[in-house]
Amino acid sequence: MTAPAKGPASYFPSIEKKYGRPIEEWKELIRTSPLTRHTELVNWLKSEHGLGHGHANALVVHTRAEGGSD
Repeated sequence: MTAPAKGPASYFPSIEKKYGRPIEEWKELIRTSPLTRHTELVNWLKSEHGLGHGHANALVVHTRAEGGSD
């Protein structure tokens, strides 16, 4: 049995369900964005893609932790 996801990844199932895109697609958008600051990326996901703050923040935190954006 797999342990439940913790931290930002715990949001991923609801993000995929609510917004209809796989997490990897969201991460690729973050990685390829010309924006680099955390707050800029969160605000961009909210304004341009309609994500809620918690979902946008979780995606940015997780992607940046993987080295996806400085």
